Amino acid sequence: GRETRLRVVLRVRPLTCTETRRGDRQVVHSLGNSTVHVNAARHDATFGFSAVFDAGASQEAVFEGSGMRQLVELAIDGFSCTVFAFGQTGSGKTYTLMGPLIQTETRPAAPGLLGLMQRSFACLLEQSRSRGSDLALSASYLEIYNEQVRDLLSPGPPCALPLRWSKTRGFYVENQLSVDFESLEAIADLLLQGSQRRRTSAHALNRHSSRSHALLTIHVRSRAVSTRPAPGTGCPSKQGTLCFVDLAGSERVKETGSSGELSVEANSINRSLLALGHCISLLAKPRGKRMHIPYRDSKLTRLLARSLGGSGVTLMVACISPSSRCLSETLSTLHYASRACRVTTRP
Repeated sequence: GRETRLRVVLRVRPLTCTETRRGDRQVVHSLGNSTVHVNAARHDATFGFSAVFDAGASQEAVFEGSGMRQLVELAIDGFSCTVFAFGQTGSGKTYTLMGPLIQTETRPAAPGLLGLMQRSFACLLEQSRSRGSDLALSASYLEIYNEQVRDLLSPGPPCALPLRWSKTRGFYVENQLSVDFESLEAIADLLLQGSQRRRTSAHALNRHSSRSHALLTIHVRSRAVSTRPAPGTGCPSKQGTLCFVDLAGSERVKETGSSGELSVEANSINRSLLALGHCISLLAKPRGKRMHIPYRDSKLTRLLARSLGGSGVTLMVACISPSSRCLSETLSTLHYASRACRVTTRP
């Protein structure tokens, strides 16, 4: 019940080969003390976060330095935990969460390149064994595409699912499939199966641009073996969740060269991200000065309501490009992340 600030970390990806060939300048520099400096024409600003990972940071360094391991432990202890990555399209969000984009059952990612998700799964199963807990684990995976909620694990073509609200559960997705798993291989297969069904397209800024917001939720039900009571007296248990949110990237239609369906998708993405940013701006105000928080403005904000302003524990990973060409979007992400640093929840 103690008030806790959102933990916000920043990851700066390297300049791409295309950006280097084009002659883009690097305008974002890590100062080494959890701060970054933006140095460009008419822009000279410094931003501070819980942690900053520069272009040389490994996937393991991001996992250990972001506090992800502690989030896994809290989920086992019965808390509702969420990590979400946000930033401009092509800034490295999906890579940070999942590792390389091209992964199949026959071509898995190299261990060093695995993202926060796979490392968290391994940590979850390792913690389960070391704590001597009797854990029941299941996963659900959905995407929000053009304001439709679709199940990525159910068989057949993805179909829209209704989003409901109740006093006890808050906002929830009706008829969403939840799949039990007991091994690292099983949850890795579910992640791969769902991510391959997710909507992606190519445009001028990103060959594998995510066209939807994706939410993978691990449901953790634990029962302490050492405190198993006598038959008929009930059994103490905890139910926690660990939710990974891969937000589609903000993008300017002019920069991406999008038209037709791509343009419609981009406008839908930007509207939902704008709604999320508006909620975060209002939540960043002191509790006594807050207005009504408009969670109902989008499907995304409804599903993240508990994580942002309720009883959850939340980690935000802001991903940015250091390129001078991306300066406007980079500054937007940095200001967005800075506001999020002031948001508090009561886990």
